[in-house]
Order: sequence, then structure tokens, then C-alpha cells
Amino acid sequence: MGKTLAEKIFDSHLRDEPFPGTKVLNIDRVLCHEITTPVAIADLVWRDKDRVFDRTRIKAVIDHVTPAKDSKTATQAKMLRDWARRHDIPDFFDVGHNGVCHALFPEKGFIHPGHTVIMGDSHTCTHGAFGAFAAGVGTTDLEVGILKGVCAFREPATIRVNLDGVLPNGVFAKDVILYVISRLGVNGATDKVIEFRGAVVDQMSMEGRMTLCNMAIEAGGTSGVCMPDQVTVDYLWPFINSEFSSKEAALAEFSQWCSDEDARYVEVLDIDVSTLVPQVTYGYKPDCVKPVSEMAGTPVDQVYIGTCTNGRIEDLRQAAEVLRGRQIAKTVRGIVSPATPKIFNDALAEGIIQVFMDAGFCVTNPTCGACLGMSNGVLAEGEVCASTSNRNFNGRMGKGGMVHLMSPATAAATALTGVITDARTL
Repeated sequence: MGKTLAEKIFDSHLRDEPFPGTKVLNIDRVLCHEITTPVAIADLVWRDKDRVFDRTRIKAVIDHVTPAKDSKTATQAKMLRDWARRHDIPDFFDVGHNGVCHALFPEKGFIHPGHTVIMGDSHTCTHGAFGAFAAGVGTTDLEVGILKGVCAFREPATIRVNLDGVLPNGVFAKDVILYVISRLGVNGATDKVIEFRGAVVDQMSMEGRMTLCNMAIEAGGTSGVCMPDQVTVDYLWPFINSEFSSKEAALAEFSQWCSDEDARYVEVLDIDVSTLVPQVTYGYKPDCVKPVSEMAGTPVDQVYIGTCTNGRIEDLRQAAEVLRGRQIAKTVRGIVSPATPKIFNDALAEGIIQVFMDAGFCVTNPTCGACLGMSNGVLAEGEVCASTSNRNFNGRMGKGGMVHLMSPATAAATALTGVITDARTL
């Protein structure tokens, strides 16, 4: 019987199996940010175990509230900053060089096919787009990862989602993953890996694949994964060209991680996207999804474009295409946060930042702040936000606020009219 990508990674990284069903894996990357890591740091110091297993395999960033908004968030940032300096961690990204973690770390070439990746952040599953096993973990697991470079998991079964057909114009990766979540439900992939396959995934950019994998957790998935292929090699080539004689050699190496054709899946979901339309959430769960047409006309107070889901250059281009030469509604606050300094610079060079500003958007530095209601776009009670983020939980962007998740194009169209709008109607 063949093996899935996840099973191959588990086999190759197995350190120990202390009792049946629990596998201790060697970890290739331990990712850290200033919200969850300081708790782990404080406990390690208290236990007199203030050490790191390998300073080169730990990557750290201040990204959730940046710059700090108050004394408490400044203290969190200082704890991470002091720890990174204390252990001479080379890949630490402070204010001015920082970006949203799940956009910044792939952009730096840190994630490769076959890697194991952990972080104290639920959207760590994003990195599975590279053919890695990447999972969000709790504080104790993060501590052990920092100290010993290992993490314990129950080996997850895999759900295969086949995405075939041709994406219609005006329909994007965000619409696809929202629809997939509506089919699986918020608990449909609990303790499982979601494997995204099919012609549609093959034709997606790495940005699109990261959008798919980013929201695997919203269906309960431990991780989302895509098969490493030529698109993966091309994205990583600037970082790996000294390791391989050619792209063909890199592809041959990375292909070992692809799932075997006779691998076993606990569920297979076949979706033809050819008739898919733009999607949007309603209510307070990510599986509460409808076609945008069924929500059209719903008033919004704020439009937010950014986050680890849709703050990459491809996303900003999609939104700018809708906004170019137009003004957002006077009843709407438009906020855009490019996910990394590089993305900001690229958008600046392409004139995209100017498009947003001419349309009436506020352009902020890279930050996670608004997504989880901490800074740079918090909602007041009773306000509604059209957002390209990944969660619409009650109060997610501010106590008493409502969030509707959608693609960058839909968000841009909504900003123009002040109500939820299908961009294709413009």
C-alpha cells in the first residue's frame, strides 16, 4: 500500500514512539511570534532551561501588534526580542524588517518540501503548501520544540480534496477554500490532513496554494498540504540554487514527498470548480458560506485587505484591478496591510499602493493586528467588516463586531459600493 505525503514525512522524521499512536518527530523549523512564544520563554526560564536546540532552525518575528500599541504589547515584544538576542538567533525579524509570519517565512525560503514545521499559531498549516507537514501547537509543545527540536503528534489520517475543472473569471483561491470548508464543516477534518489535489491546484501559484492551506484549520484540519512540483521549485529556486545542479534535479528530489497513487485516504471529496461563484461567509463560523449574490446589498462599515490569508502581492493586484480609477464609498473605512515589507515594496513599485490611496484606503505597515482585533482596524460594537482574513468568530475583530470573509476582489468591490458586492457586476 502506498503512502500519503504526511505518512512519508512522519516516517522520515520519527524520533520515538513512546506508546502506540503517539509519534515524536524531529522538527525542521520552530517558528515563533510575540504573542504565544513569550509564555513558553518565561516557563523555560522558570525551569532553568533557557536554551534552544538549534538557533538556525528557529525563526522569530514580531508581527501581531507592531509597533507595540501599549505597555503590555511592548513587554511581549521585548521578551521575544531579548530572547532572540540572548540566543543569537540569526533569523529574528524586528520592527522595520518584520511581516506577517506565514507570509514572511515562506518568502524568505525557510520552508521546503518534506519539512516538519511547528508554531504557536493555528494558521501554521499555511506552510503545507510547500509539501511540508506544518501544524499549530500549544505552549508546552512549543517549549519542547524550542528546547529539544521535537514534537509529539498522533499520526493524522488524510482527506483528499480533488479540485478539477477551470476557475471562472472573478473566482479565486479564497472562494475555493471557503466552498471546501462549507462542504467539510468546521469539524470535518479534525485530527486530519487535508490534501489539495487536481488540475486547479496544479495551475495555482504558491500564493494561491498558501491561501488554500492557510484555512485548513477552519475545517478542523491539523494541516493542509499540496504536492511539491515545478511551481514549488520555481518559487524556492533563489534559495536552493546552490544545493542543486538544476531545477530538474530539485524537482526530482522534492517529488519523493508526493503521495503515492495507491495511498489510502479516509475520505475523498471531488469538486468541479467550473461553475463556482464568489463566496462569502455569514454568521460566526467559517463553514457558514453562501454565494456572494445571496449576501449582496449587506451594508459594511469597514473593508480590510491583508493577513496571512490574502495579504500577498497576488491578492493586492486582484483588489487593485477592481479599485483602479474608482473611489470607495463614503460610508466605508478601507484598510490595506501588505503582509511583508517586500510585498509593500513590490506593490509600491507596481503603483498598487497609489491605487489604494487614490481610492481612499488607509495603507498600514505589515501587521496581523486587525485580524484578531488587537490593533490597526479594530471594530466597534455593532460594526460590520468585509475582510480577506480567515476567521469570522464572534468578536474576532472587536467585541460585538461582525466579520464577513471574502476574496480580495470581492472586498474591493464591497469597498466601492459600501455593501457586499460581486466584483463581476462592476
